[in-house]
Amino acid sequence: MIGKSSIRTALLLAVFAWGGAAAVPPALQVLDKETASLDAYVGQGSWVIVKIWASDCGVCNAEAHQYRDFHDFNKDRGAVMLGLSLDGDDPAAARAFIERHELTYPNLLIERAGGERLFERLTGQRWIGTPSFLVYDPSGTLRAQQVGAVPAEMIEQFIAANTPAD
Repeated sequence: MIGKSSIRTALLLAVFAWGGAAAVPPALQVLDKETASLDAYVGQGSWVIVKIWASDCGVCNAEAHQYRDFHDFNKDRGAVMLGLSLDGDDPAAARAFIERHELTYPNLLIERAGGERLFERLTGQRWIGTPSFLVYDPSGTLRAQQVGAVPAEMIEQFIAANTPAD
């Protein structure tokens, strides 16, 4: 007999999963005013989970610790977090969020409207809000997208289910 938690996990993974294109966006701002691009992180041999957040997002603030912990636990195991803050017009707010939550993963900045257009271009889906997630496999292919919070455990399950056994 299949348990309720197995059905729930399967349904969540089905909602979370989405095959997509390998395209990554143009240059984005780093907190120290340098520029970087997602392709500096994506397609480099690790799963990359891009968390799109904003400093004024209640859910982003409430759940920041779990993604920091996910990154710290998985960074040497083939999966990393990359933050994409929509606070490009207020870097001080982004910096305060990062410091308050002691984020250990890199974070890039983009202005809110640009981030919304970027999400829509990369996923083909309408922007709804933060937090939102993009999941790239080690080769740089966008494998999943999700608007709304995603438990770190579900991200780990998705990666395990989509990683070929050695």
